Amino acid sequence: MAHVRHWSLGAKLMLVGAPFLLLVFISTVATLWVSWQLDGGAAAVNEAGRMRMQSYRMSLAIGTGETRELTALATEFDRSLATLRHGDPDRPLFVSWDDTSTARFAVIEQDWSQYQARWIAGQPRVLTDLRAQTVTFASHIDAFVSSIEAHIAKWTAMLHLLQISMLTLVILGAAVLLYTGYLFVLEPVSQLKQAIENIQSGNFDARVERVTSDEFGTLADGFNDMAAHLQSMYQNLESKVAEKTAQLQEKTARLESLYEVTALVSNATSLEALAQGFAKTLARIARADGVALRWSNQANQRHLILAAHGLPVSMVDAEQCIYTGDCHCGAAKAEPGLNVIPIRNIAGSSLQHCAKAGFETLVTLPVRLHERLMGEVDLFFHARVNPTLPERSLLEALSSHLASGMENLRLNALEMEAAVSQERHLLARELHDSIAQSLAFLKIQVQLMRDAIKSSDPVEIAKVLEEIDIGVRESYGDVRELLLHFRTRTNAEDIEPALATTLRKFEHQSGIKATLAMQGQGMPLLPDLQIQVLHIIQEALSNVRKHAHASQVWLDVQQLPAWRFEVRDNGIGFDLGDDPLDETHVGLRIMSERSQRIGAELDVISTPSHGSSVILTLPLPAHPMAKVKPVASIQA
Repeated sequence: MAHVRHWSLGAKLMLVGAPFLLLVFISTVATLWVSWQLDGGAAAVNEAGRMRMQSYRMSLAIGTGETRELTALATEFDRSLATLRHGDPDRPLFVSWDDTSTARFAVIEQDWSQYQARWIAGQPRVLTDLRAQTVTFASHIDAFVSSIEAHIAKWTAMLHLLQISMLTLVILGAAVLLYTGYLFVLEPVSQLKQAIENIQSGNFDARVERVTSDEFGTLADGFNDMAAHLQSMYQNLESKVAEKTAQLQEKTARLESLYEVTALVSNATSLEALAQGFAKTLARIARADGVALRWSNQANQRHLILAAHGLPVSMVDAEQCIYTGDCHCGAAKAEPGLNVIPIRNIAGSSLQHCAKAGFETLVTLPVRLHERLMGEVDLFFHARVNPTLPERSLLEALSSHLASGMENLRLNALEMEAAVSQERHLLARELHDSIAQSLAFLKIQVQLMRDAIKSSDPVEIAKVLEEIDIGVRESYGDVRELLLHFRTRTNAEDIEPALATTLRKFEHQSGIKATLAMQGQGMPLLPDLQIQVLHIIQEALSNVRKHAHASQVWLDVQQLPAWRFEVRDNGIGFDLGDDPLDETHVGLRIMSERSQRIGAELDVISTPSHGSSVILTLPLPAHPMAKVKPVASIQA
C-alpha cells in the first residue's frame, strides 16, 4: 500500500509564508539595488559638479595668471573624468551610461581636450574667448549632469514603486498569515477546548473532528481515543453497577418467590387449593402464558390435571387425563430436571392442543419427592424462550417445594384417616359392648322359655325358641358385620382396592355374588371422604343382606364427570311409600345423613319384585380454571 504523505503544521505555515518571504526578499534586494544605483548616481552628480567648479577655478587661474595651481587643477579634472568613466571602487559612484550620457560625456572630453590644448598648454596672451569657452564647457557639464539626474529620477520612481509594493506585500502577507493561523491553529485549538469542556461537564460523547492530517489531526485522534477510553470506563462502571444491581434484584426476587411458595405450601389446607395457588404463582414468577399442574398415579401410567392457569378451557377439558406416551407432557421417562421443548418439534404428536392454542414453547418440570415422581408442571409460552441457569434453579426449587407440600397434605390426610380409623375401632368396641342389650333381650326370652317349659306348653316353647334363635343369629351377624366394616382401611390414593375388599367380605359373609365395575379416570378421593363413601356402601350392602333376599349384587362406579356409586341388587325390592326415611328404614336414614355430611346426593330406587338401587353422587370437583375456595376438612 502506497504511503500517503501528510503535511505537518510547520510545512503548511512555511508553504503559506514562503512566497511572501521570497517576494519580500526580492523586493528588498531590488530596493537595495535601486538605492545603490541612486547613491552611485548622486556621487556621479557630485563628481560632475566638482568638474564644473574645477572648470571655473581653472578659468580663474588662467585669468589671474596663477599657473602653479593650474596644473594641479588639470590633474584633478582628469582624475574626475576617469572616476566618472570607470567608477570609484571605494564608494558607489557610477554613471548609468546610455546614448545621451555617453554622447554628452564625449562632448565634455572633447571640450576638455580643446580647453586643455588652448588654455593650459598654449598659454595664450589674449583671454577674450576664455569666459565664453568656460561657460560653454560648464554648460556641457550641466547637460551631462542633467542626463545623470534623469536616470536618478527614474531610479527614485522605481524605489517608490518598490516601497509601495513591499508595503502591500507586508499587509497581504500579514492577512494571509493571520487567516492561516486561525484556520490551522486557532480553530483546532478552539474545537479541542470545547471538547475538553464537554468532557469536564460529563458528556463523554464529545469528539473532535479530524479535518487535517497535521499535528492537530494527530492531537484530535489522541483526544478522541482518550475520550472513548474514558467513556468505555464510565460505561463499564455503570454496566458493572447495573449488573450487580440486577443480580441483587434477581436474588431478591428469587427469595421473594421462594418465600411466597413456602407460605402457600404451609398455609394450604387441601390439594386443590395448593395446586391452584401454585399454578397462579408460578405463572407470575416464570412469566408464563399458561401453566398446567399434572398429577401422576403410582405406576406413572396416567396424568390428571390438578390445576391450570391461562390455558383454554377446551385444552384443559381435552387433556384432563392423558396417558404416558400420548404427548411430551407426562413422558414415560421424565427428565431429572427442567426440559425445554419447542412446540414446532412436537407437531406430529397425537395431541396438538398446545400448538392450536398458539403456544411456541413448552417447559416441563417434574415434581419429584426424592426418587418418586409425583407429577409434572408444564409451562406454556407464546414466544420462544430458554430459561437461564438461575431461572432453571429457581423453578426446580419451587417444584421441590410443591412436592413437599403435596406430600405433607397426603401425610396429614393419612394421619387424619388413621385418627378416624382409630375412632371407628373405638366405636366398634362400643357397639360390641352394646350387645349386652341384645343379650338382655335373649335373657328375657330364656326366662319365657323356662315359664313355657314349666307350663308344658309346646307351642309357646317353640315360639320362644324361634325368637331366641333369630335374636342370636341377628346379633351375631350385626356384630360380625360391624367389626369387619369398621376395620376396613382405604388405599392411600385409590378407592378401588377398598371397594374390592368390601365386596369380597360381603360375599364371604352373605354368600351373595358381588361384582365391581369401574368407569373413567378421575381425581382420587381424600382419605376421609373415602371412609364416608365406604360406610354408605357398606350400609347399602348390609340392607341387601338383611332384607333383599337377592342372589346378585352389582357395584358400579363412575369417576367422570363426578364420582357416582350405585349399589343394585336383584332382590324382592320394597315399596318406598311417601317417606322412605321413616322409623322403619333406619339404614336408609343413616346413609342419607352420611351423604348430607359430605355434600353428596343419595337416591333410592326400588320396585317390588324387581330389586333395588342405592345411588350416591358426589359433588362436581372445582374446575382447574376456577377460583379456589377453601374446603373444610370432613370429620367422620
